[in-house]
Amino acid sequence: MLTINVAVLLVVIVVLRLRRRTEARSRFDEKMTVVILLALGVMLAPTEVGQGIANFLGQLVNGVSKANQ
Repeated sequence: MLTINVAVLLVVIVVLRLRRRTEARSRFDEKMTVVILLALGVMLAPTEVGQGIANFLGQLVNGVSKANQ
């Protein structure tokens, strides 16, 4: 359960960071956002929610690639 709580906290942090204007961000801020997103991905991946997101994205990519052919 601790993983989900930390994941929710990371989602809130990401949303708050992405709401800021792009012009106001430094390179360090952009790198920190990427690191936080990677940490969030690592935490969500082994959970049922993460597996559901991965399956959904896989089906979406598969559908888009078939539509382009």
